[in-house]
Amino acid sequence: MTDPNAIQPSELDQLPDRDPEETAEWQASLDAVTKAAGPHRAAYLMRRTLERAEGAGIALPKLLETDYVNSIPTSAEPAVPGDEAMEQRITAWNRWNAAAMVTRGSKYGVGGHIATFASAAWLYETGFNHFFKGKEADGSGDQLYIQGHASPGIYARAFLDGRLNEEQLDNFRREAGGNGLPSYPHPRRLPWLWEFPTVSMGLGPLSAIYQARFNRYLTNRGIKDTSASHVWAFLGDGEMDEPESTAALALAAREELDNLTFVINCNLQRLDGPVRANFKIVQELEAQFRGAGWNVIKTLWGTAWDELFRLDTTGALVRRLRQVPDAQIQTYQTRDAAYIRQDFFGGDPALVEMAKLLSDDKILECFHLSRGGHEARKVFAAYKAAVEHKGAPTVVLAQTVKGHTLGEGFASKNANHQMKKLSVDEFKNMRDLLELPIKDSDFVDGVVPYGHPGADSPEVRYLQERRAALGGPAPARRVHPVAPLPAPAEKAFASFDKGSGSQNVATTMAFVRLVKDLVRDKETGKRWVPIVPDEARTFGMESLFPSLGIYSPKGQTYEPVDRDQLMYYKEAQNGQILNEGITEAGSMADFIAASTSYATHGEAMIPFYIFYSMFGWQRTADQMWQLGDQLGRGFLVGATAGRTTLTGEGLQHADGHSPVIAATNPAALSYDPAFAYEVAAIVKDGLRRMYGEAAPGEDQNVFYYLTVYNEPLPQPAKPSVDGIDEGIVKGLYRFNTAESAGITPPANAPRIQLLGSGTAIHWALKAQRLLAEEWGVAADVWSATSWSELRRDALEADEALLRGEERVPFVRRALQGAEGPVLAVSDYMRQVPDQIAQWVEQDWSSLGADGFGLSDTREAARRHFGVDAESIVVAALAQLAGRGEVKAASVKEAREKYGL
Repeated sequence: MTDPNAIQPSELDQLPDRDPEETAEWQASLDAVTKAAGPHRAAYLMRRTLERAEGAGIALPKLLETDYVNSIPTSAEPAVPGDEAMEQRITAWNRWNAAAMVTRGSKYGVGGHIATFASAAWLYETGFNHFFKGKEADGSGDQLYIQGHASPGIYARAFLDGRLNEEQLDNFRREAGGNGLPSYPHPRRLPWLWEFPTVSMGLGPLSAIYQARFNRYLTNRGIKDTSASHVWAFLGDGEMDEPESTAALALAAREELDNLTFVINCNLQRLDGPVRANFKIVQELEAQFRGAGWNVIKTLWGTAWDELFRLDTTGALVRRLRQVPDAQIQTYQTRDAAYIRQDFFGGDPALVEMAKLLSDDKILECFHLSRGGHEARKVFAAYKAAVEHKGAPTVVLAQTVKGHTLGEGFASKNANHQMKKLSVDEFKNMRDLLELPIKDSDFVDGVVPYGHPGADSPEVRYLQERRAALGGPAPARRVHPVAPLPAPAEKAFASFDKGSGSQNVATTMAFVRLVKDLVRDKETGKRWVPIVPDEARTFGMESLFPSLGIYSPKGQTYEPVDRDQLMYYKEAQNGQILNEGITEAGSMADFIAASTSYATHGEAMIPFYIFYSMFGWQRTADQMWQLGDQLGRGFLVGATAGRTTLTGEGLQHADGHSPVIAATNPAALSYDPAFAYEVAAIVKDGLRRMYGEAAPGEDQNVFYYLTVYNEPLPQPAKPSVDGIDEGIVKGLYRFNTAESAGITPPANAPRIQLLGSGTAIHWALKAQRLLAEEWGVAADVWSATSWSELRRDALEADEALLRGEERVPFVRRALQGAEGPVLAVSDYMRQVPDQIAQWVEQDWSSLGADGFGLSDTREAARRHFGVDAESIVVAALAQLAGRGEVKAASVKEAREKYGL
């Protein structure tokens, strides 16, 4: 009986049906096919109909998943230009030398990976021979994001090309001697070869998307035409588990980045076993990428499968391939023909009949060897289709066998990612399989030899000719000769020296005002790249919207709701601001692309990325390491910084530790400026060091981290103190003494040195007055602009001492002769100022905001953490009492007086 309350199908359809009779005929036709030919035939017809509609430009939801077959049939594959036999020999040499390098290194216990490149060799070789443009090509060449675990194969090719020698291969993963090769793509370690660090999995795909996007940004802003550049990202199917791997897929499709191709090596294995043991990773990725709007090309099966597909007149083979989970496909790789006949073919009568027509050798060829990612013709067809596709990025899903050609002990074994060497017998079997002219006598004392056909061999000449035709060697990193950027006008910086008078100004606003002046500079203004993750109004940057514009490749296709306001929301195709939405990871990827443009494109850009300080380093510190590895330059700005300055927000917004994390990064210069003039001085020196005339011995490949605050306070004028600019940059200078502050302490008053950074210096200044007026103590106040730079300088002094060089750390020189003990305070955990304690000759003590943050007023939070002015007074008195310079009772008296 029909439920009268049930929703009828017609009620679910919001679209009007102008011809219900015609609709019913189509539905009846589908029912008839299903009844007569079965549901599989009906599904086939529906898929083909949807594909036809899509090809005709009819607006329909896209088909997210297709059959488990190649997207490009064999009949549609273009011929591969060049000499396939020659490329086969080149690939064989690369396979051999990659395995030899790792095996020879295993005696030192340094590790290495063999199986990944073995599966991906043709994915790279086809690109190197036919697609990847070098640095001498039009524009900037292509950008290659190489899968980290495949690095031995890239080294092997560079060896064949003459760019590396045997000694360097033997020093794989042994860099300390100065002639070694880093384990993975590390530009800082091998800056002439590697452009992009990729081995922190998930960051490669994310960065590749934003690199492709930044290429378009440069073109649309008229800085450089990058239209000839293509971004290639080589990824593992297991790597796609990382959330960063797929975080920006929609951005790439939305902005139609057809200058981007992902190549995912689907060997169905990750580090410890199958990627999707009970499922199918290729199908999952296809649906994910198609759903995000990408063009998807599946390259799964080799030519040996053509015969099987021709025999599949019922579709039974295709259905079975869709059913078999990945772990079982992996198992077939290791089993004999009888097992495959029974398990794969035995469950369907049509497949049983098909198997009768196949020899055991044919079955083993298909299930053991024949994968689309192992054949140049299949890979070439996929790449050609990818670069020719317009309007969307492309992903190539290439199926391979992990450990291919390395022998039965490696291929498809769960443990092959951790297997670091082959035996001599395994190498000899590999030699025979690859048909390499290596003699048994070449194995001296059981050591596998490197193989090279000779510098003037046909193989090397072919390789080099192909690379020359494509614009030179690849991968390669080039820092083009670029003249130092002219320094901006002094006026922009000097305006902060006079202070703000009676006006309260937060250092966040001071930084924004400074940048607003700098982007107006005629010489360098266009090179600034403001990056913000949907918090521009929080940081007071909305004034930049109308003047600079927010970058959008579509421009502004709507009338903004606030168009009649002075600071309206303006998007533009040539917009300068990158407003990334709520994604710190995406913003950091933007920053990395912009900060390395001086090398990637020969165009120095000056990015500044401003963010909630709590959500920068804490969330994306891994990308900061990537940034340092990639030799990026620019300004990271942690706004609303500190544990007590962000009123009411609470635990997860209260940053008391970002300088600690920043201090762990050797490329980061971390500053905690207290005043606007300090911000200006640090930015000015950063521009000089990173983009101008660096001093001898200064590393230009650094980036700056500035913490700035949202607490409006009076900004003092820059004191007339000798060496103040040096002190600001190096990390410490005396802001005032008790006497210069207008305080008259008693004669022979005990004295203490108060060191404060960032907003904490204001508490120190109040404590300075309380100590003098209420306790008869003279206090000098120092601004510690960078605890970590003081520590870095001191560590360098210690290293110099080990070399027999006498050098006094700057912090010790700065404090030399300062009377009394030292009390340091910041709005961060005590570990931040304590970085320099061991190099301070005076008695040391510190205060800080350790523990979790909390929601309250600034004053209450500071009292809670014991860092407010009154707490500083009590701590100072306790320190002096311990030295016998004030009465012990005064500490208790002060504690009671201030309610502590």
